[in-house]
Order: sequence, then C-alpha cells, then structure tokens
Amino acid sequence: MKHIYAVPVETTGWNLPDVGTTVAFDWRYDEGRQRMLNLYQKGKDKQWDTIHRIDWSQEVDPTDQGLLPDEVVPIFGSETWERLSRAEKDEVRLHYLAWMNSQFLHGEQGALICSAKIVATVPEIDSKFYAATQTMDEARHVETYARYLNEKLGVAYPINDHLQTLLDQTISDGRWDLTYLGMQVMIEGVALAAFSMIRDFTTEPLARSINAYVMQDEARHIAFGRLALKDAYGQLTEAERREREAFVIEASELLRDRFLAREVWDNLGFDADALTAYVDRHQMMTEFRRALFSRVVPTVKDIGLWGGEVQRTYERMGVLGFQDLDIAELSDSDERIAEEMEALLAARAEGRVVPADGSRGAELADTIGTGREA
Repeated sequence: MKHIYAVPVETTGWNLPDVGTTVAFDWRYDEGRQRMLNLYQKGKDKQWDTIHRIDWSQEVDPTDQGLLPDEVVPIFGSETWERLSRAEKDEVRLHYLAWMNSQFLHGEQGALICSAKIVATVPEIDSKFYAATQTMDEARHVETYARYLNEKLGVAYPINDHLQTLLDQTISDGRWDLTYLGMQVMIEGVALAAFSMIRDFTTEPLARSINAYVMQDEARHIAFGRLALKDAYGQLTEAERREREAFVIEASELLRDRFLAREVWDNLGFDADALTAYVDRHQMMTEFRRALFSRVVPTVKDIGLWGGEVQRTYERMGVLGFQDLDIAELSDSDERIAEEMEALLAARAEGRVVPADGSRGAELADTIGTGREA
C-alpha cells in the first residue's frame, strides 16, 4: 500500500460522543416552506458523480508554477525561503498544497457528519429533505478530495488543531441550530471563499474543475443554513442570542488562525515558531485570511447575530466591510460559473465550436479543456 501520510495516521484520530436529541419523525408531510422545498429540488437536480464529471486522466505537476505560484506560498520572501534550492521550494509548494487540500478533506468529512446529524435532529421535514441531499454532496466531496490527495499529490496531512476544535464544538453540541451555525455558516462559509481563490487563481485544470463543482454545492449549503437559521433566530431570547454570538466570535478566531500551516513547517524541519510568526504578519496571507470572511460576515449579519461584540470583532479582524456584500448574489455567481463551465466542456467534448464570450465559466472551461488536450 502506498504511504502518503505526512505523519502516522493512527496518531491523528479522535472520537466524539453520541449527542443531540433525535427528532425521529415529523408527521406533517403536507407542509413545508416553499423556499426550502425549492432548494431541496435544486439539491436533487444538481447531483453529480465525481467519476464521470471530473477528468481524472489529467496529470498534476507539483513543480508547475501555474499550480501555485511561488508568491502564494505563505513563507515566500522569508529568510528560510531564500535559502532553499529550486527543488526544495517545489517540495514546500507540494506540502503546502497537500496540507491545504487535506484541511478541505477533513472539513468535508466534518460536514458529512454534521449534515447526517441535521437529518436526525432538525425539527422540520423540509429541512430533513434538504439535509439528505447535502449528506450525499459531502460524501462526494470527501471522495473527490481524497482521490486528489492520493492519486495526484501523494501527500496528506492530519487535521489542523483549530479546525478540529471547531468541529468538536459543532458536532458535539446537542442543539440542532449550533450544528447549522458552526458548519453551514462558519466552516463552509470560509471554505467557500478559499475554494473560490483556488478556482480563480490557479491555472491547473484539475484543481479548477474540482473547486468549481464543489463550490456549486457549497453555495446551496450556505443558503440552506441561512434559510433555516434566519427563521429560527427571529425567536431567540436575548440570552440565547448572546450565546450564539459568542460562538460566532470564537469560531471566527479559530478559522482565521487555522491557515498558518504550522504543521507543514514543522514536518519539513524548519523553525516552525519563526515561520508561523512570519506567515501571521505576511501581507499576502493577511489579505488571504481577510478575504476568507467574504461569505461569513454578510451571512452572520443576515441571520441576525449582529450584536456589538460581533461587529467589534470583525472590525478588529479588518473584515467588517464585507457586511454589505450580497451573499445571494455571490452564491448565484458561484453556481452560474460551474454551470457555464459544464456546458462549455460538454460542447468541447462533442466537437462543437465554443465562442470566447469572456465569462469566467468560459475561461475555466478553456483551461480545463487545454489540460485534457495536453
């Protein structure tokens, strides 16, 4: 068996207690919120199979600057980086990419567990319907990122401590709305922004196609959380609202700090303390971590968890300005790009002429198509 794990996998697992009150049956089968039922229909219509949708014949070259330019590696410009040979820099790129995709994989497995839990614990039947489609989505995402790590990168990393802490809290809390809040709003909101940056800035065809299709699903998942929580949070007591706002603040800080990649610098034998401090203050990483909250901030405001402490936290983090973004418009754009790309790739496969219309979907499809022909 090929060994791809950066550290022994048997040392990285953890178990969670069986928590949550199961709402086993909702007998009101003739009821349902139309917006939620529409989302459920879309979830059914948009199912895809990673075996058939993704072109896995494409090779990934870890030394290719198009996969991840040097400037995007977070220790770029440090004294450590400047001492490295070209081959050593390429090894750093490979491990950083493996670490990042590993965190995507672990987050998707957490989402798989959370969505299954939501099916069992959420009281409304329409939410159970949609959560069932999300559970299938998350299984497909786990399958996809696992294959990418195993077959294309050949290295995998354990879950980051900050992400594990947040997943522990999200999965272990017995209240169904905290599962929504931690996963659908916080973890998936940050992941969606991270996926979009990979989709938009790498020229590696396989990574672009994977992230475009995963984002199409994730946009629906965030919409699911918004619909359910906006309805529920209009009825919170002040004490309940403060408790959930405190959760949002802690989750935001954990998600901000999880991208320092200390595990990579430590595994490669570098001075992890020095490089983590470097990454924490590096301008590129500062902007990257700020952009990660472009989906989270407007969603938190939209569902009504917008007290003074939340706003002050986001102001300190430099992300308060995202409050005015139209989250529905961002989600629609993510879906539209994936749909455009799918249609254009299908046209290319059938030998039809594809006009250069300048859209992001056309650009991505052209890149992916070029990869297939290489």
